[in-house]
Amino acid sequence: MRCLIVTPEKTVLDISATFLVLPLIDGEYGVLSGHTPLVARLGAGEMRITETNNQVTSYYIEGGFVEVLDNTVALLSMHALPSKDLDVARAEEQLASALARPSNTPELAKIREEKLYSRRARLRIAKKVADSR
Repeated sequence: MRCLIVTPEKTVLDISATFLVLPLIDGEYGVLSGHTPLVARLGAGEMRITETNNQVTSYYIEGGFVEVLDNTVALLSMHALPSKDLDVARAEEQLASALARPSNTPELAKIREEKLYSRRARLRIAKKVADSR
């Protein structure tokens, strides 16, 4: 099946895959070739792709939507980058910055919570990649 990851800046990935694990807002979701049509909201987390040569590639995805249709999985996300490019120190700085955000109104509290969710996911994946090296 075809796997596409698109951000506002560019097409990040366009490859053939045999299996995908997607980070949806309510948990991980697996997709095989021939999957029924689906439109879902992405959360922040790790997308694992098993390519046709059985190599597993990992991407950090931060929100957006996924559409599964006719053996094509298309992700539209604000941020998507290879997990190997994540840096633990930078992810820790981003989490600290999110923790320092004000939350004294309901709107600011919601923004802070969303930032914390994505920054914790980024740090978790950065540490996982660093530990596997």
